[in-house]
Amino acid sequence: MPEPSKADTKDDSLDDIHPPEPRDPDGLFLSKPQSVAVESGKDVLVVARVDGARGPPKPSVRWYKGKWLELSGKSGARFQFRESLDKESKVYTYELHITKVALGDRGDYRCEVTAKDKKDSCSFNIDVEAPPPSDSDNVLQAFKRTGEAKSDMAGELDFSGLLKKREVQVEEKKKKKDEDDPFPPEIWELLKGVTKKSEYERIAFQYGITDLRGMLKRLKKIKVEPKKSEAFIRKLDPAYQVDKGNKIKLSVELSDPDLPLKWFKNGQQLKPSSKYVFENVGLKRILTIHKCSLADDAAYECRVNEEKCFTEVFVKEPPVTIAKGLDDQQVVVGDRVVLEAEVSEEGAQVMWMKDGVELTREETFKYRFKKDGKKHYLIINEATKEDTGRYKIMTNGGESEAELIVEEKQLEVLQAMADLTVQARDQAVFKCEVSDEKVTGRWYRNGVEVRPSKRIHISHTGRIHKLVIDDVRPEDEGDYTFIPDGYALSLSAKLNFLEIKVEYVPKQEPPKIHLDCSGKAAENTIVVVAGNKLRLDVPISGEPAPTVTWMKDNEEFSVREGRARLEEQKDLSSFVIESAERGDEARYTIRVTNPLGEDTATLIVKVVDVPDPPEALRVTSVGEDWAVLDWEPPKYDGGQPITGYLLERRKHGSARWVKLNFEPFPGRTFECQRLMEGVLYETRVFAVNAIGLSQPSHSSRPFMPIAPTSEPTHLVLEDVTDTTATLKWRPPERVGAGGIDGYLVEYCREGSDEWVPANTELVERCGFTVRGLPTGEKLLFRVTSVNIAGKSPPATLVQPVTIREIVERPKIRLPRQLRQTFIRKVGEQVNLVIPFQGKPRPQVTWTKGGQALGEDIHIRNSDADTVFFIRAAARHHSGQYEMRLQIENMEDTASLHLRIVERPGPPRAVQVKEVWGFNAALEWEPPQDDGNAEVTGYTVQKADTRTMEWFTVYEHNRVPRCTVSELVMGNEYVFRVFSENLCGTSLTPALSANTARVPKAGLRLQPPQFQERDLRCAPQFLTPLVNRSAVAGYTTALNCAVRGDPKPRVVWLKNQVAIGEDPRFLARHSQGVLTLQIRKPGPFDGGTYGCRATNELGEALTECQLEIRVPQ
Repeated sequence: MPEPSKADTKDDSLDDIHPPEPRDPDGLFLSKPQSVAVESGKDVLVVARVDGARGPPKPSVRWYKGKWLELSGKSGARFQFRESLDKESKVYTYELHITKVALGDRGDYRCEVTAKDKKDSCSFNIDVEAPPPSDSDNVLQAFKRTGEAKSDMAGELDFSGLLKKREVQVEEKKKKKDEDDPFPPEIWELLKGVTKKSEYERIAFQYGITDLRGMLKRLKKIKVEPKKSEAFIRKLDPAYQVDKGNKIKLSVELSDPDLPLKWFKNGQQLKPSSKYVFENVGLKRILTIHKCSLADDAAYECRVNEEKCFTEVFVKEPPVTIAKGLDDQQVVVGDRVVLEAEVSEEGAQVMWMKDGVELTREETFKYRFKKDGKKHYLIINEATKEDTGRYKIMTNGGESEAELIVEEKQLEVLQAMADLTVQARDQAVFKCEVSDEKVTGRWYRNGVEVRPSKRIHISHTGRIHKLVIDDVRPEDEGDYTFIPDGYALSLSAKLNFLEIKVEYVPKQEPPKIHLDCSGKAAENTIVVVAGNKLRLDVPISGEPAPTVTWMKDNEEFSVREGRARLEEQKDLSSFVIESAERGDEARYTIRVTNPLGEDTATLIVKVVDVPDPPEALRVTSVGEDWAVLDWEPPKYDGGQPITGYLLERRKHGSARWVKLNFEPFPGRTFECQRLMEGVLYETRVFAVNAIGLSQPSHSSRPFMPIAPTSEPTHLVLEDVTDTTATLKWRPPERVGAGGIDGYLVEYCREGSDEWVPANTELVERCGFTVRGLPTGEKLLFRVTSVNIAGKSPPATLVQPVTIREIVERPKIRLPRQLRQTFIRKVGEQVNLVIPFQGKPRPQVTWTKGGQALGEDIHIRNSDADTVFFIRAAARHHSGQYEMRLQIENMEDTASLHLRIVERPGPPRAVQVKEVWGFNAALEWEPPQDDGNAEVTGYTVQKADTRTMEWFTVYEHNRVPRCTVSELVMGNEYVFRVFSENLCGTSLTPALSANTARVPKAGLRLQPPQFQERDLRCAPQFLTPLVNRSAVAGYTTALNCAVRGDPKPRVVWLKNQVAIGEDPRFLARHSQGVLTLQIRKPGPFDGGTYGCRATNELGEALTECQLEIRVPQ
């Protein structure tokens, strides 16, 4: 494979050829890809370095050719993409490698980086040049010596001869090339300056060039030196990028601020408006585009006279986010599945994926995509087992994932059939309930299908299937079975026919209960499913007719109406329960008595039902994608043993539950798997017995699958003393959804495995000082991050640390502003922080002039700095302060000069020294109190003694004297002066000891002689009438201008005849401008029109021809 281009193979050579641009502090690039030039057939390597410290997510990089063509693995084997990470500096390096570049690879490229919610891009250019012609001559042959004459010391190769030969060849080739060139040099210079392609054809036609294509090929090989711009110091960048809705600024810098500049968009000149704002800042010219839309994605041009510069603006739409994500779904084969998601913008483009593979339009026969405003739907009309998987919807700003589980249809028995015991001519009802309303089935008796007839009725209502047999006969006894269609499931029950044997007895006989269980000690248990009808028909006999008494748990039962009731017939007593409930479960006793004796029988009715919901559902532990559930059994098992439990989960806030198991789980601790980290879930559990499924338990408290973080990074020892060690570290690279609650620091002696916690409470910041360590011991330290999921792997120091103080010489780091006099105003705070260094902790001493500081000066010292604080500064705090830093016999000192200043006092001895003309000279002496600061000037004011309104004459007058001018004659003035320093002017002024009076001199007004000028003149037309042509039917006007004094009298003429009060003519005279308006002229209105102006000094006349054209 050819070697990569030298301009790109090494980063150092890249920096030498293309110096790196200064890094944008808000950008993501540490090193942007640079433009390169490479010969055709060679390899090229483009490198970009990206800052990875903004993450945890890794930045993603895309390469584009031109504006939108994305380069990827599908672009061909010649394009290779590599990336690497420097873990210490957190810098990602991305490389674009193009092998055997061709001329078609030449052009503009763009690199786009995305990290979190921020994006950055950079443009570069790859220029492919044709390879140089190869020299077929043997180079070594050219080095051979020729000729007989050579010395014994000479070698076989003659370099001097080769150089001479090459010079001759180069001169001959150049001369031959110049002779063969059919075009003079002037034409080539003319071709180099062409900017439009159409100019090439014009020049070829003008100079008779027939081989235009060959001329353009030769012109491309000529290296044209870029002409330095005379108008632009800095031109537009090649391209700009802006998000939709934001503003962007395009700026250039001109060499002359007076040059005219114009902005163009796609060739159309732009005008200033609220959308496009033009700014001039010195030599800079800025175009600001507000609220960029897709219409602003265009080519822009800046033109100064004949010079131009171009750029292109790319407007990016904001990323579309997922407002409402997908929900997990669990369906059975054949169901319709609708996956719904809501995005942030209407009409957004989304991508649907299944198990990482994009769902395209080619699969629309199976998948249907639907848009409704911001909502997007993926519809599967008939789900199959192959549709099981993880579905994802992706936008350019987010994604959402959900799991679809498609299971085979499983039919659940909600209520099984119960055995029946009936007697002749009674009704037998077999009833069962299944989970699917659409399921049909067939009934069988002893394996033979039961057909409907007048006595036998088969019904299907919702989920309930019934078989009703009227007028039961002995041949109806047998096993009855219901088999659902399409399922390997059967429900069976037995019909027992109770045959009553009638025997002839005497008319008097003791009472008797005719049941198999009759007898005082006999019992019979009857099981009924809750909700079913129970009818206990007990035949009795006896003469005379016996009295029947029913007992329920030793309490007499005599209700004749209602849900549970007694029914009496001849020789028959019936106990009926319409819909069995748990409260009906009891021991029932029937007693029959007559004068000849009594008989009793006991029936135990047991009501079986679905169990109660399980209790105390809780989450005991969680992991990255799993959680362990625990619960207590139901208080009531429904009279049947619990066979297992079914569990479901859902996302918090969702209404769709997903099953976790399909077969009853026998235990009471279950591990949920395949959860998504960072998503809140809720779970519930059902209890299952032979009768059916219980109601769901209360939902568990929301929980989130999370995992411990990775180990902390970059653990280092920052400081160590005789009893302490200070550690610092960085957060883990992988944090996860559980975040970080804090850090745990531990240490142990070298050679020991017993780790001792250094902190009882978790540390939130990435640093901690371990105190109370044994002096001189060698200890190992480790740090563990802790969150709700537990502890992370520890980060341990590689080398043990010896606990011993390191002596460091004391050094005061006096800030730059304190190395000169520090000035503050009276009443202000003085808060100075002076850092220092030294180990162990140095002793800090402050003095002022060798004396201790006052009580109103506060000093606070720490391990690394000292604070000098005065709450309210006063004048007496000014002076020089000394700071002394001492460690044993080593010390360092520094001085601090502090000056507290305030407003100065008023000046002294203000006097008016001299008054002359309209001027007065003032003098004064500086103030006695300058406020502890240099007096920088004076403010002088004056006031008339009559009004005493003060007016400022001078501000910031530096010398203690001034001359006040422009005084009013006859007035008497008094003056006052304020002194001024850096705090401001003095609070009180100093008044002048005397006043300045400007005397009034005697004046006499002598007005000049004025002679009025004669402005009269004869009429004169300044603007005469001109010939006109008008269209018939359209109003026209004749105009002229006249001057004259007195005002002339004006008469309009037509063909030398005065125009009277004809309403079609309207004459106007305004400020010497005369107008004759002709309303809707006809062909007869044409002719010679004139205007005559007359006054007492003369007259003037002007004429014109008016032609009336009739439209054809």
